[in-house]
Amino acid sequence: MIVTSAVRHAAAGSAAMLLVLSAPVAGAATPPRAAMAAPAALPALGPGSLPALGPGSLPALGPGSLTEPTPPARRFMDRARLDRDGTQVQPLAGAPAVPTPSALSWVVADAGTGEVLAARDAHRKLPPASTLKTLFALTVLPHHEASARHTVADEELTGIGEGSSLVGVKEGYTYRVSDLWNGVFLSSGNDAVRVLAAMSGGWESTARQMQEKARSLGAMDTHVVSPDGYDAPGQVSSAYDLAVFGRAGVRDAAFTRYCSTAYADFPAGSWSYGIANTNRLVTGADGVGRYPGIIGVKNGYTSNAGNTLVAAARRGDRTLVVSVMNPQSGGGLAVYEEARDLLDWGFAAAGKVEPVGSLLPRKAQEAAGAPASRRSAGEERAEARGVSVRGGAGAPAAALGSSAGRAGTAAEDPAGAGPSVALPLSLVGSACAAALALWAWRRRAPRT
Repeated sequence: MIVTSAVRHAAAGSAAMLLVLSAPVAGAATPPRAAMAAPAALPALGPGSLPALGPGSLPALGPGSLTEPTPPARRFMDRARLDRDGTQVQPLAGAPAVPTPSALSWVVADAGTGEVLAARDAHRKLPPASTLKTLFALTVLPHHEASARHTVADEELTGIGEGSSLVGVKEGYTYRVSDLWNGVFLSSGNDAVRVLAAMSGGWESTARQMQEKARSLGAMDTHVVSPDGYDAPGQVSSAYDLAVFGRAGVRDAAFTRYCSTAYADFPAGSWSYGIANTNRLVTGADGVGRYPGIIGVKNGYTSNAGNTLVAAARRGDRTLVVSVMNPQSGGGLAVYEEARDLLDWGFAAAGKVEPVGSLLPRKAQEAAGAPASRRSAGEERAEARGVSVRGGAGAPAAALGSSAGRAGTAAEDPAGAGPSVALPLSLVGSACAAALALWAWRRRAPRT
């Protein structure tokens, strides 16, 4: 009787151990445990040695029974930040001080990744002047071979705005398409824009095509009325959109070739004359130093828009794009010096600032892992309190308060999946085997 009682107590204790070790711990996350060596093999037991375990014999292992591993910290980017007024920058340790241009609006971005490094009133809608020609080129360039020739008709030069910049296109003359693009990029010639638009379906059709192109790039602030950028009621863009156009442009070989050209010859029948790029960062004219590594992109001016500029430059394997709209002090050349300061800062700030936005369209941003719709409840609560939430390297998912952030599961990462039920099951099996062996010995022992 003593032995039988001991067997029963051993079995009951083993079952209790299984229940305790396999049950989830409420309200606490168990850290991942190191992998354990497999227990020694159990002695073989014949048929009927142990009772069959039917449904309900062991506790069910529901969600949370196994500890989930901590996933890599998600890089959160607040899309709404660029909608806020004032300068937006997120410096890390050792970051240089961001410049303070007088421009009403500006953006500094990495042309490779599309990350916005800093900005001021990025989505403020302002007249773009001839920087809108960047969108015109993105829309029309792909449709005409550079070597193709076109003879200009009289009606193609009608409607050019008073005071427009011109390259000198003449009706009845035949030009290569590449000549017309030199006229657009170097001389900002509205006459060259008129001819290329006529070759592309007409003025209004080109404006509609440009509008569609802007939307496809994620540029939602731009409203196109006059494809050449000439002041027109309702025509606006933003520093954000201009940076989007500049980034798209420098990723295109033909666009880059035209916008980075400093000087070219423009045909005039049997002879030609030289034209120079009006972007002083490209030519170094008028006392404005040529910017090292400059690519372009496009400058503009109207009395309504003031001075505007999209500029891009490359150092090593890094390319930056900046947009500057309407400096409020420093004269007509201030736009170049303010762009220079922003480019210098952007190169110096490499790896020392967190992005405050992206030039990528929304779908591309979501594919890159920064969807606004997947923000965690913890991030939303923190934002409501005015707190910036960033998951640094190695930050636990619980610190971000995100259930979505706990993407890993025990099935995906068994090595870090917390306590296993294998050990308690082995212990139970060993205890039961020992109890059965003792019972069998007791039955064979001679009775006195």
